[in-house]
Amino acid sequence: MSEAARRNLFDRVVVGAFTLVIGVDSLLITLIIVGAAASRYIFKVNFYGYEEIAVLVAFWFYFMGAAYGSYNNTHVTADVVDAYLPEGAVKRALTFARHLVTSSVCGLFVYYGYGFFSFGFVGPLGNFQFKPTSMVWRIPLWTSYSATFVGLIFMEVYFVRNLILSARALVGRGRA
Repeated sequence: MSEAARRNLFDRVVVGAFTLVIGVDSLLITLIIVGAAASRYIFKVNFYGYEEIAVLVAFWFYFMGAAYGSYNNTHVTADVVDAYLPEGAVKRALTFARHLVTSSVCGLFVYYGYGFFSFGFVGPLGNFQFKPTSMVWRIPLWTSYSATFVGLIFMEVYFVRNLILSARALVGRGRA
């Protein structure tokens, strides 16, 4: 990643938010699980419904981590092309194709993610009635769905950035 990209205000703010959410969520998920185990085995009390809180925290943890991985270009990929092909036009073309497929599929997921989030936020009738909630704590499910949608949006932003960079490298106007 170039020095100019690291100094980009958007990236600094967004990646700072990712880092904050990931750090807080990792502490929260640990405390929730330790608290549930302590309440059950030490205090002989069942912390009923803790899974709902843990799932909400885990959604944000996972999707912000995925977006952070997209920013670093370390998201889960098959880097066989990068590992085994020598530098050249074929490698740049295959890298561009990989980024094209990744950003296209993620764009499709953003579209469906919006529908997923919208369903949870406005309800099945679209009039803010009968909004789905969790069973025990009645946590609105859009709070978890928004983690999916927001994470997918930022993943798409960084996948498209990688696509543009690989396209520039393919035509010889930049580096991969």
